[in-house]
Amino acid sequence: MKIISWNVNGLRAILKKNFSKSVKEFQADILCFQETKAQDNEVVEALAKLEGYHIFINSAIKKGYSGIVLLSKKQPISVQYDMGIDEHDNEGRIICAEYSSFYLITVYTPNSGQGLKRLDYRKKWDADFLQYLKKLEEKKPLIICGDFNVAHHAIDLKNDKSNYNKTAGYTQIEIDGMDNLINSGFVDVYRKFHPDVIAYTYWSYRFKARERNIGWRIDYFLISCALYGKVKTTYILPEYHGSDHCPISLEIDL
Repeated sequence: MKIISWNVNGLRAILKKNFSKSVKEFQADILCFQETKAQDNEVVEALAKLEGYHIFINSAIKKGYSGIVLLSKKQPISVQYDMGIDEHDNEGRIICAEYSSFYLITVYTPNSGQGLKRLDYRKKWDADFLQYLKKLEEKKPLIICGDFNVAHHAIDLKNDKSNYNKTAGYTQIEIDGMDNLINSGFVDVYRKFHPDVIAYTYWSYRFKARERNIGWRIDYFLISCALYGKVKTTYILPEYHGSDHCPISLEIDL
């Protein structure tokens, strides 16, 4: 099984940037896209020519904001949306698809915002999300993918010292949130396979950051320990453009 996760930073915008060609090249069984910035009907229209997938959409109430979509060649047993907590459930940030031997959760974690104005909210989200995941894991092991909006370690961003506790995505509170996920038994697959590799998944559109490779690794596959032995490969795919993020992939025997 091959799974692709990609923050597309606007589904309608990326359609104009060889998106359909990229999707065909992936040959993925499951595709997870974050930050669609579109309503349900707009997502359906944007993906109308993409054949062979069941489409599941979670759009934000606010137009042009957030939103995620999951496409699966195999029909899931069931699909759930959001955490079931009112303060988290209107921004289109979670889809959970149940398969015979696992749950797949794709997530677009809230950004702490300019001036860290949403940092307190982000701390609450992280705690609630972990609790939500552990409850699911009581039934089946998990594969979690998406934009987690945090660089976990210094190796995961170019300028760690100048950003620490100053910039959204690299505060100790956000790092603690990822620590809690890892310490509760989830594996950061890319870092486990490539412990010393410097690789990024996001580059700001400003200052020619991608050309200069001034980036952040904030997109992840996390899996339950029970699934780790089934992983074949995992990659970051910076050769694919069209967004300020690049896709990431996971191949796993399930």
